[in-house]
Amino acid sequence: MASRLLFRFVSRTLSSVPGSTVTAIRRTRWLNLTTSRKAAIQDGRVGLLLGFSAFSCLGYEAYQQLKSSSVLHAAGNEEVMEQADYLYSCAETQKLYQLLLQHKDSNEAEFLWRLARASRDLSLLPDMDPQQKKKLVFEALEYAKRALERDDKCFAAHKWYAVCLSDVGDYEGTKVKIGNSYIIREHLEKAIELNPKDATSIHILGYWCFSFAALPWYQRKVAAAIFSSPPQSTYKEALDFFLKAEEVDPNFYSKNLLMLGRTYLAMNDKQMAQFWLTKAKDYPAHTLEDKEVHREAVELLKKLG
Repeated sequence: MASRLLFRFVSRTLSSVPGSTVTAIRRTRWLNLTTSRKAAIQDGRVGLLLGFSAFSCLGYEAYQQLKSSSVLHAAGNEEVMEQADYLYSCAETQKLYQLLLQHKDSNEAEFLWRLARASRDLSLLPDMDPQQKKKLVFEALEYAKRALERDDKCFAAHKWYAVCLSDVGDYEGTKVKIGNSYIIREHLEKAIELNPKDATSIHILGYWCFSFAALPWYQRKVAAAIFSSPPQSTYKEALDFFLKAEEVDPNFYSKNLLMLGRTYLAMNDKQMAQFWLTKAKDYPAHTLEDKEVHREAVELLKKLG
């Protein structure tokens, strides 16, 4: 989960305004997590994700090397997706992408949204060539779009279409970016409707709300100059989503705890802000992002006194 967060479309869209105080939302792989993957990573039993023995990532890799390539290509769809999910749980981004790329012409939404996710993850790797990064970003959106066309009842297709559409906005200009924000919200809401137990979709929508609630007046004016009715939200709406995500899957993600603290702080509820910021500070730091969350929580707690 150590990449940069999803919704830069708010702060970057309006970044031309001098003195912007909105912190750029960081892309992250939190959004890739499911409850089962989170639990598997935390207790070291990733094999439980797929219902077979608890191989370590290295053990699984060695196991795969013993298999002939013909076996891999002959594998059924279910087996390939299990392999893909395992590689994803081990953060084997390159191998995952290459595995799924063999199925890029698939008509199955389950393959296509996974390929969209893998393409996006690959684009976020350090030192990625800018042109290759852009290619992967647009490629990811195309796979997500195809996943939706194949199955518009697939919650993950809606979620990843929203994520990838946000990414593409970085290359398409301010007007398109703000316009896309409406579409992004619609697909996140659809993802939640289809799977109310997906805490990450709920969290992302909370972050969407927080981002627009946090816009200072001069950035709102820029948005209003482009759209007569720009996207709007409130801290209360953001809070409701963050709390709902926590209700669905308690302690599933350090960033959700931090955002609860930040939202209560924005609402001037210092007691609740301190409660959630303390939980964020004490969250086990399994990833680079967890460490960043810890650092930010400590800084905010110091300001609270």
